[in-house]
Amino acid sequence: MGVLADLFLTFARIGLFTFGGGYAMIALIEDACVEKKKWIDHDDMMNITVIAESTPGPIAINCATFVGYRQKGMAGAVAATVGMILPSFCIIYLISMYLDGFLEITWFAHAFRGIKIAVGILVFDAALKLLRKMQNKPLPKAFMLCSFASMLLIDIFSVRISSIVLMLAAGAVSLIIFLAKRPAGKGGEGR
Repeated sequence: MGVLADLFLTFARIGLFTFGGGYAMIALIEDACVEKKKWIDHDDMMNITVIAESTPGPIAINCATFVGYRQKGMAGAVAATVGMILPSFCIIYLISMYLDGFLEITWFAHAFRGIKIAVGILVFDAALKLLRKMQNKPLPKAFMLCSFASMLLIDIFSVRISSIVLMLAAGAVSLIIFLAKRPAGKGGEGR
């Protein structure tokens, strides 16, 4: 099978069989792209997740686009992205045609309650995998703990802070730390 078809089918399977959005898909993307296909390594997956989370668009689609681009350039990016989007689009389109009657069916309502639990487990599993693979250095762990504590406190006290403000603040802190750790004499001289 050609690489483009493989990219399309791999991401179409992930898009078809995963509920709950991008965070629920991260574990499946990692399993398919890192463990089975070996298209990227664990460090790439960590970097993709961070970049995809901080760029516009759904995280799973951004991940698919990156992996596709890494494998086959622009054609690979398109194949992987369309593969990720197409199943969800078709399912949502069909559901929207019959939405009123769809939610009144008792077993569908119960199924969606069960799916909510499964989505939570998938997101938790993805977070644990990323946490285990995090560099064993104090700075990344401190960032993770501070971010977790901040988000927990914001949620507990119902503080309204834009996620954009939080991302900009995290970026500013990272830049300050990077500049502080940079050895003297390195940087923009001579450019």
